[in-house]
Amino acid sequence: MRAIIALLLLGLLAGAPTASALAEGAEPFITAKQLDLSLILPPPSATDSNETKAELAELLQIQAARTPEQVALAQADAEENVWRFADVLGPKFTRDALPKVTALFDRVVETESAVVDPAKQVWQRPRPHMVSAEVKPVVRLSSSGAYPSGHATVGTLMGIILAEMVPEKRAEIQARSRQFAENRMIAGIHFRSDVTAGRIAGAAIAFTILPHEDFQALYQPAKAELRAALGLGD
Repeated sequence: MRAIIALLLLGLLAGAPTASALAEGAEPFITAKQLDLSLILPPPSATDSNETKAELAELLQIQAARTPEQVALAQADAEENVWRFADVLGPKFTRDALPKVTALFDRVVETESAVVDPAKQVWQRPRPHMVSAEVKPVVRLSSSGAYPSGHATVGTLMGIILAEMVPEKRAEIQARSRQFAENRMIAGIHFRSDVTAGRIAGAAIAFTILPHEDFQALYQPAKAELRAALGLGD
């Protein structure tokens, strides 16, 4: 399992150019004390750099071409929870039906915040709409740092864990994870490098927490519950 996550993390590094719905009392598996993203990620480009100007131009192109269907999905994906993967895993993939999965992923989402929020504070990168009034986001505005994208982080993290639980749907889960992340550009709330950094961060968090005993204590029962609900074998 660790080898798979390590390869994913290396692949993301090589390719690099909201309110969370948490159960009361959910705690992160790790925090920025155990995983300092400022030591892993390169700093974002300066606001007045050619790199940021190019990213802004890309966002404006995306904005001009986005369809109502794309906007609707980007707005729905603004919700940070694992149940956004139901379109891959099917109608039985619901919070009410899967309490063990719920408990696991409530803590996974909290882990993303605990690791990513301090990194956002380090760089405090302005959001695209703060850089240019031409950018018209279609989701709730945020004044928090743009880099790295928390949505891209948590979408990647959830996708890695789900793909380990249901390897039969690995390709579909990974594709949905990428879509979840890139919908932040369609929404007009993140630059591409924010999303790329978030995908690296999500893989780094996954690689870090997967071997932990407290993670495995929730993961193994949740995996069994999910596979049983989906009619899959052990």
